[in-house]
Amino acid sequence: FAGYISQVLKNYTDHACDGEYVSLRCPHRTTISIQSSFYGRIVPSHQLCPSRYPHSYATLIKEDVACSVGTSLQKMLDECQDRRSCQFLVNSRLFGTDPCPGTGKYLLVWYKCRPNEYKSKVACEDDKLRLSCKKSMVIAIYSAIFGRTQGGSLECPYQNLGMPMTECQSATALQLMIRRCHGKRSCSIYASTYEFGDPCYPGIQKHLNVIYTCDNTPLLLPVDETQPPVLSSSSSSSMEPVGVSTEMALLSNILAAYAFITENPERAALYFVSGVCIGLVLTLLALVLRVSCRTD
Repeated sequence: FAGYISQVLKNYTDHACDGEYVSLRCPHRTTISIQSSFYGRIVPSHQLCPSRYPHSYATLIKEDVACSVGTSLQKMLDECQDRRSCQFLVNSRLFGTDPCPGTGKYLLVWYKCRPNEYKSKVACEDDKLRLSCKKSMVIAIYSAIFGRTQGGSLECPYQNLGMPMTECQSATALQLMIRRCHGKRSCSIYASTYEFGDPCYPGIQKHLNVIYTCDNTPLLLPVDETQPPVLSSSSSSSMEPVGVSTEMALLSNILAAYAFITENPERAALYFVSGVCIGLVLTLLALVLRVSCRTD
C-alpha cells in the first residue's frame, strides 16, 4: 500500500513525437488528472524527436522552434481526464490548425493519478486547517497548494488592495503536508507564511488547498516525493513487545494478500481452484491408503 500511495503522489511526464502513440496509465483505484500539456516544438530536432525527412530535404525547410498549439491542454482533458488509461496517435490534425507546417512536432504531458474517492479542504491565510478520517482509517495526502491560484478560491475571496492578481504557489507545500499529516488519523496545521514561507508579493492574500483521501491501511508509511520512506529506528522498534510486532506482521501479510487479490482476481481464482483440486486429490489418496490398511 505504501508503494500504491507513492505512485499516487508521483508526478508523471510522458512525450511522443508525431506519428507515435502516447500512452497514459494510472494504478488501480485512481484516474488520470492532467496537469499541463504542450504540443509543438521549442527545441531543435536533434535534441528531441528528429525529423523523419532526409537531411537534404530538411535543410530546405527552416525549422520553427517557437511553435505551439493552444488547444493541446483541452484536447488532453477530452481524451484522458478521469480515465484510468488512454492511448492515441499524435499528429497535427488531432489538435486543429497546424501552426508550423513542415516542422516535426511533439507532445509533452504532465499528469498525476488521482484517487477515485477524495476530499478537498481549504483554509484562508492564518486560519487552521483540520483533516480527519474515520476510525481505523488514515490520511493519504494527494496534493497541497499554498499561495494564490489564478482562479482564486470561493472560500477565500480576493480583496483588491491594489496588488496585482498573479498566481504564486509554495514549492514545499506538498512535502510539508505529507510530513505533518500523511499516515495519521487526524492532524491540523495553520495556513500561514510561518509554516509554508511566503511565495507571493507582500500583501497578497493566500490560502491553503489540500486534497486527500482516507485509506483503511493502518500500516501506511509517510511518503515524500523527494526522499524514500523512512522506517522507524531500531531503538524504538526494540521497545515494542514481540506479540505486538507479530500481530502487525500478520496484519501486514493479510493486507498484502488482499491487495494481490484485488489487483489480480483471475490469478487469485486460478490459485484457489488449483488449491481446492490439490486438496481433493490428497484427501482421496489418504482415504485410499486408510481403506487399504484396514483391509490388510
